[in-house]
Amino acid sequence: MDAETPEPGQVGVGVEAAEILECAEEEEEEEEKGERRVRVLDVPVSVSGDGSQPPGDPPAADYRVADGGFGWVVVFAVTWCNGSIFGIQNSFGILFLMLLRELEDQHDPSLRFKTAWVGSLSMGMIFFWSPVVSIFTDWLGCRKTAMCGAVLAFIGLLSSSFTKSLEIRYFTYGVLFGCGSSFAFQPSLVILGHYFRRHLGLANGVMTAGSSVFSITMPLLLKKIGDALGLARTLQILSAFFFIQIFLTFTYIPVIPLKTNSKKCSTCLHQYRRYLNLRVFRNVTYRVWAFGIATAVLGYFVPYVHLMNHVKKEFRETEKNWILLVCIGASSGAGRLIFGKIGDSIPGPKKIYLQVVAFWVMGFMSIMIPLCKIFEGLIVVCIFLGLCDGCFITVMAPIAFEMVEPQEASQAIGFLLGLMAIPMSAGPPIAGFINDSLGNYHLAFYLAGMPPIIGGFVLFCVPIIHRRMLKRQKKEESTTETMLLASENVLTGDMLPGNPNPEACV
Repeated sequence: MDAETPEPGQVGVGVEAAEILECAEEEEEEEEKGERRVRVLDVPVSVSGDGSQPPGDPPAADYRVADGGFGWVVVFAVTWCNGSIFGIQNSFGILFLMLLRELEDQHDPSLRFKTAWVGSLSMGMIFFWSPVVSIFTDWLGCRKTAMCGAVLAFIGLLSSSFTKSLEIRYFTYGVLFGCGSSFAFQPSLVILGHYFRRHLGLANGVMTAGSSVFSITMPLLLKKIGDALGLARTLQILSAFFFIQIFLTFTYIPVIPLKTNSKKCSTCLHQYRRYLNLRVFRNVTYRVWAFGIATAVLGYFVPYVHLMNHVKKEFRETEKNWILLVCIGASSGAGRLIFGKIGDSIPGPKKIYLQVVAFWVMGFMSIMIPLCKIFEGLIVVCIFLGLCDGCFITVMAPIAFEMVEPQEASQAIGFLLGLMAIPMSAGPPIAGFINDSLGNYHLAFYLAGMPPIIGGFVLFCVPIIHRRMLKRQKKEESTTETMLLASENVLTGDMLPGNPNPEACV
């Protein structure tokens, strides 16, 4: 086939550049027609109107995202899952008081330290297993992974109701319930991408608002049924939420197929590298960001566990203390909606400044808790804590996409959550140990406020490092382009002596 001769004005444009321009034009046309490439479970899948796909893959049907329809049933299932998990986790302060009441006859001086581990292990397991859950989601799919998680969480809560031993509850409530929550939680976020494209933000907003309803009403529910029925019956009722979730996972029907490799993975090492991508840690900005987040969350879970007991000791208030958890849940839901919108308007890694401010305010509010002498002051503190919580969580995923390549964002989030597990789990037991030693929570809340402030200063450096790396990268790219241009001129004859017409050179 004869190649077309380039016109004089196109001499400086290579064949590869022309192909790139043509691809860009084709992508723009496809976007206008509502066609796109969808990335599901870390595997790119071609979704287009003409059914085109990468060469070597088996033929696929014409898949389109419905943007609604049955997807809203899935949104309900996802809302129930997220609301059940974090409604219970964020209300553990009430369960903590029930556990202390049940074990008060033991007269153990370190009882609060030991009891705090029950809730800390549960919350820590959610984050600790996140990298593993991402692998299982890639391997088994959303439905099977979420169903196994719901079953584990159901068994964990139900079995916790049949024992009064703290050691056994470390395993049943802390490990089983926490691990099950992790396996149920992550697939619930992935499945929404199968059903929504243009309305994905709306679907996430509905899910977030619905989950906040659980966080608002769960403290009141636990207070009522706990006082009337006791801890064992309360845990059995809570297990029913995950029994229902088992059946709701049947709605997690994947509509976008996974891309399958035509060649089998020859070794276990190949499979390991395929599912466990450690390349994100080569990124300096990601490492600093992850370290800052892990530092900041050391005191994150302390108010959720110990605030109820602090109010009981300082204010002799046991009838209205649940209102504080309601305030945290309600303001957290509002914060996710507000700061989600604000985050969309902030370009690039500058979104991290939202997390910086959130952690600073969160730290100062934790320090303010022992200084509040009236109950209404604690309500104001809890409102700010909830807003900061919503801000921190909402912008986490968008920042991850700014830190690493889009195809690595899923693993980056999973590793980040895994790094958060240990400090988040350690905070409440340390606060309980301080209370057992000093007889109050004053020093515990002061110290709990320090890690978010320190972590905020670490995060403040991330955009600065990112800008410097971009400048260095642009400088290197400019040098490379100059060298390539000089090399191209030599090949085309621009720099050959005695040849005034470069087009005449072959």
